[in-house]
Amino acid sequence: MGNQAKDDVLYQEMCRVVGKVVLEMRDLGQEPKHMVIAGVVRTALANSKIQRSELTRDAMQKVVKALSGQP
Repeated sequence: MGNQAKDDVLYQEMCRVVGKVVLEMRDLGQEPKHMVIAGVVRTALANSKIQRSELTRDAMQKVVKALSGQP
């Protein structure tokens, strides 16, 4: 897989992760602010009981960095 294709797949997974968190927060009546979303994703990522693909783990890490303002 080329670099661009790999980046596109990662980006799509990042969007899926964020979308899922936002919809779940909405269902719980919470306002999905970027720092709260980052915290939810960070907490989910720390849960080692859930098996995730490498793509999903990478996407979740990049989402946390992007929403937290980390380079």
